[in-house]
Amino acid sequence: MALQIYNTLTRMKENFVPREPGKASMYVCGPTVYGYIHIGNARPVIFFDVVRSYLENQNYKVNYVVNFTDVDDKLIRKAEEMKLTVPEVASLFIDAYYEDLEGLGIPKATANPRVTENMDLIIAFIRELESKGYAYESGGDVFFRTKKFDGYGKLSGQNIEELQFGIRIEVDERKENPEDFVLWKAAKPGEIHWDSPWGKGRPGWHIECSAMARHHLGETMDIHGGGQDLQFPHHECEVAQSEALTGKPLASYWMHNGYVNIGGEKMSKSLGNGVLVKDLRGRYKREAIRYFMLSNHYRNPLNFSDEAMLQAERSVERIENALNNLRYRMKESADAQGGGAATPEWEKKLREIWLTFHAKMQDDFNTPDAITAVFEWVSEVNALLQRQEVSRADLEAAHKLFAEMNGVLRIAAEAEQELLDEDIDALIAERAEARKNKNWARADEIRDLLNEQGILLEDTPQGMRWRRK
Repeated sequence: MALQIYNTLTRMKENFVPREPGKASMYVCGPTVYGYIHIGNARPVIFFDVVRSYLENQNYKVNYVVNFTDVDDKLIRKAEEMKLTVPEVASLFIDAYYEDLEGLGIPKATANPRVTENMDLIIAFIRELESKGYAYESGGDVFFRTKKFDGYGKLSGQNIEELQFGIRIEVDERKENPEDFVLWKAAKPGEIHWDSPWGKGRPGWHIECSAMARHHLGETMDIHGGGQDLQFPHHECEVAQSEALTGKPLASYWMHNGYVNIGGEKMSKSLGNGVLVKDLRGRYKREAIRYFMLSNHYRNPLNFSDEAMLQAERSVERIENALNNLRYRMKESADAQGGGAATPEWEKKLREIWLTFHAKMQDDFNTPDAITAVFEWVSEVNALLQRQEVSRADLEAAHKLFAEMNGVLRIAAEAEQELLDEDIDALIAERAEARKNKNWARADEIRDLLNEQGILLEDTPQGMRWRRK
């Protein structure tokens, strides 16, 4: 099997061949940190995390970069509303972003560069473009000459001559051509700014990613990803300014995920119809959120509703029930003799599921069909556990396969370590002492911990007793 990726640039699936054997470089455009992320923002966060996980499963060492846009017009307006500085607003919502990542079971990227920490790189990039005739200063701003770059429009398939300027392109009389885009913006009075050869100002949106991607991943990366809405103008402009400078492709493969819709409309901050991840995490398990996001192919739109989330929760519960039953059976047989090989019949069934899972993942990361393979595993394991006699080797082989699939998708919770009887007795004694000292917060915390572990507390004439659910 060979991993195939649908390349937005070529409009076809292509075999994945990294620039360096055994290594994969990825850049995914991250959030503009002026608010909490909603689930439309979370779709690329979850999906490209799965891409990274699967590449690692295939023994690639992945260099995964996700940027933060921590200065732009939206942040300036937000800072004014909150009566904070732009860096304070950025720090607040970067911390919130990391909390959401942790809540979704997503490890941090290899690097999360911030625009404000890379200003010298960005200014140097613009100066190089200027020296090659691709950039020009006008009225304190610096613009990119799109007419000079022959490939402008190739990524998004836009016919640049037919664009409705003023709708898709901002009209500015200082530009040589309407489609030219800004690289450096002169600061307005009182705005956050940096010194530059063109005066005090700050970068345009597109240039930041080109500069930081080149710094972290070199002149050509393997995969550049992001939401469908970034194809034009953001990624189109990235292509133009990067390839004009280096003469090399910015990325070998371009990947774009579809929108998340709610009530028939694209979810976005500007429309005010976003469901915040921090709120969703309070209502649903993270595994259910991940399941929902991966239940449709990443290039297709995804329709959010509470009904869809409840269905995702039920599906996750079915998977976890099979997994927990398997683990219980393994625990029961812990004293049985381990080692040995699984039975040939069982090994064959697991092999077929393994082949299906990887065939679907290697077909442009087809997560919904890969999840179908997980449910094939559920059905087979449920049937296996109906038998009175099951070999320890068969149980272990089933668990190993699930761990591999779930290690990529992470749609089922890892088993928590069960509290020992003596641990429970110690916690109950601590709770009694806390109540005696009127430390109600600690008493409630211990009660909730025990409840989460399936421990029921009962008052009896002889004192507090406990039992497992």
